Amino acid sequence: MKGLESKKVFITGAASGIGFATAQRFYEEGSTIILIDLPSLEETKLSEAFPERMTYIQCNVTNKDDLLKVKEEMEQGFDILINNAGITKDATIGKMSDEQWDQVIAVNLTAVWKLSQMAAIQLKERGKGGCILNAASVVAHYGNFGQSNYVATKAGVIGMTKTLAKELGKSGIRVNAVAPGFIATPMVMAMPEKVINMMEGKSPLKRMGRPEEIAAAYAFLASDDAQFISGTCLNVDGALVIG
Repeated sequence: MKGLESKKVFITGAASGIGFATAQRFYEEGSTIILIDLPSLEETKLSEAFPERMTYIQCNVTNKDDLLKVKEEMEQGFDILINNAGITKDATIGKMSDEQWDQVIAVNLTAVWKLSQMAAIQLKERGKGGCILNAASVVAHYGNFGQSNYVATKAGVIGMTKTLAKELGKSGIRVNAVAPGFIATPMVMAMPEKVINMMEGKSPLKRMGRPEEIAAAYAFLASDDAQFISGTCLNVDGALVIG
C-alpha cells in the first residue's frame, strides 16, 4: 500500500488473530510496528515473526499504569493507531452480571477512547496528520443475541469514530472503523463444526473471512490511497450486512 513503508504503527491486541495478521501486513509493507497485548513477549511468537522493526509493550488496556507505558512510547513519535483489542463476555440480559458488562465496556469502548485521546494529543502536537483506526463489528448494525454488552461497545465505537473524525479533521488526522463479519480466527475455528457451518451459511459468499482480509482493510485505510476517507465504517463481511 502506498506510503506505509515509512510509518510507525501502534496495534493493540496484536498477539493473535486479527491483530497478529494486521501486524504481519504492516510489517510486510515496511512499517515499524509497536505491538500491544496482555501476554509477556516470551509467551507470544512475535519475536520470531518480527525480528526487526518491532517493539512490544505488555499492557492491559484497562490499566492506567500500563497505558502510561504506551503514552511514553507515543511521545517518541508515530503515525497510526489501530485499536484492535477486544473481548466478549456473552449472556442474555437476565443473566448478564455487572462484571460481564463492565469488563466488555472497559476493554472495547473506554480503552479505545483513552488510547484515541492519547494518540490525538500526540498527533496534533506533531502536526503532520495521522490516522486512527478502530475495530467495530457488523453486529453493531443489527444486534446479536446474548451480546448486549459487546454490541453496545461496537455501536459506540462507530459513533466515536464519526465524532473524532469531525473533531480531528482540521489537524489532518483521519479516523475510521472496520467492521468485520464472521472471521476465521483460531478462536472461532475452535468452535463446534455446526456453529462454523452456520456462520458460513449466513454469508452470501458462503465462507468466513480470513484475518488477513481484515488486515488488508486496515492497511488500505491507513495508506495514502485513502487520504480523503475519514469518518467511515468499512464493513468487511462478505455482504452479510447490506444497507
